[in-house]
Amino acid sequence: MLHLRIIVPPDRTSGVVDLIESTVGTAHLVVLPGAARDPAGDLVLCDVARESVDELLHGMRGLRIDQDGSICVEDIALSLSARAEAAEEEAPGEAADAVIWEQLTDATHEESSLSITFSAFMVLATMIAACGVVLDNAILIVGAMAVGPEFGPLAGVCTATVRRAPKLAARSGLALLVGFAAAIAATTLFSLLMTELGMFSQEQLDAPRPNTSFIWQPDPFSFVVALLAGTAGTLSLTSAKSGALVGVAISVTTIPAAANAAVALSYGDVRQMVGSSMQLLLNLCGIALAGTLTLYGQKMLWRTQRGHWRRGPRP
Repeated sequence: MLHLRIIVPPDRTSGVVDLIESTVGTAHLVVLPGAARDPAGDLVLCDVARESVDELLHGMRGLRIDQDGSICVEDIALSLSARAEAAEEEAPGEAADAVIWEQLTDATHEESSLSITFSAFMVLATMIAACGVVLDNAILIVGAMAVGPEFGPLAGVCTATVRRAPKLAARSGLALLVGFAAAIAATTLFSLLMTELGMFSQEQLDAPRPNTSFIWQPDPFSFVVALLAGTAGTLSLTSAKSGALVGVAISVTTIPAAANAAVALSYGDVRQMVGSSMQLLLNLCGIALAGTLTLYGQKMLWRTQRGHWRRGPRP
């Protein structure tokens, strides 16, 4: 269940209450007239099954509550209520399959911001991966994958495509472009510095490297893994299973590929630089494609489920 805290202009309170009462899967409706001060209005509280939240939010936006009032959605960690259990049973579909599009858009918008923190994580992750590349250390590569924040903007691109949000798409694309450019530039300088200190050498880069040579040698499996990771990552976002994102982060070689390209650039190794760049583009495209198709599939599946529920008796 989710908890909604809504500030409503007094002239629209009855409309909001009617909307909540007519939405299947709601419970614990509370109306406090005149309780809100900024913005001024009535305070309306209710609990809603996850499956019904998107429809309810859509209706409230139609009443312009988001423009003239406020809508706040919070997770409920524990709810001991027979009425809440009944509301969840009444709601169509399964909670794990429901996508709250407003929440997804807001989350990806925040994660795709080109901020100092985002850029710092990109640079640091790529530098860690550079150490892993030169030392042929798989542990450092995995650590760099986990630190990298690039899945946020990739999810933003997928969400923007499905929701037709050009501003979010531009914001996410800019974060990816600038983030990787800054990371590769900084890591190239880092590689030159480490070479001057005697800690990196071209001989290490040209060595067989059995643990990390795959980073600059893309093959069909690279694209397959990217597709699977993009699907898993998108599902983890829409179902609020954020723990799965860690597995997604360490399954694709975006950050390590950028690191290998940067180190190869510092030594003028065109072959590895081109191979790493191809690996990077292949993974980015695979994740974006899979994520977009997953969101489209979830959208169609949810519409189909709700259509069946409306046409026939509930089980």
